[in-house]
Amino acid sequence: QMQLVESGGGLVQAGGSLKLSCAASGRTFGDSAMAWFRQAPGKEREFVARINRSGGVTSYADSVKGRFTISRDNNMNTLYLQMLNLKPEDTAVYYCAADRHLAYRGYWNLSRTYESWGQGTQVTVSS
Repeated sequence: QMQLVESGGGLVQAGGSLKLSCAASGRTFGDSAMAWFRQAPGKEREFVARINRSGGVTSYADSVKGRFTISRDNNMNTLYLQMLNLKPEDTAVYYCAADRHLAYRGYWNLSRTYESWGQGTQVTVSS
C-alpha cells in the first residue's frame, strides 16, 4: 500500500487561497489515479477532485469546480490541490487517496474505490 502524507492546511479567511500537498512513498504513485476527498464535522466524506495517472484528465465536484485545481508531479511523487476563493463551507479535513485499479468513471466519487489514504489536513475558512 502506498503511504500518503498531506500538508498545507490551515486557517484562512473567506476569499483566500491555500495549496494542499500530498507526498506519496513507494514506486506506485505514477501507476495510480489520485483524488482528494474532504469531511466536515458531522458529515460524510465527500469527493472533491480526481486526476488520472498522467495528469491529463481531471474531474471535480460541482461545489469546487472553477475554484479548485488538482495536479500532480510524478517525478516528485506529489499530488496537489490549489484552492482559490475559499468559502466557509469548504471547512473540512482534506484527504488524499490512491486508486491503483483505475476504477470506471462512475466509481470515481466513491470512497471505497480508493485503497490508500492519508491522515488528512485541516482546512478552516472563516467568514
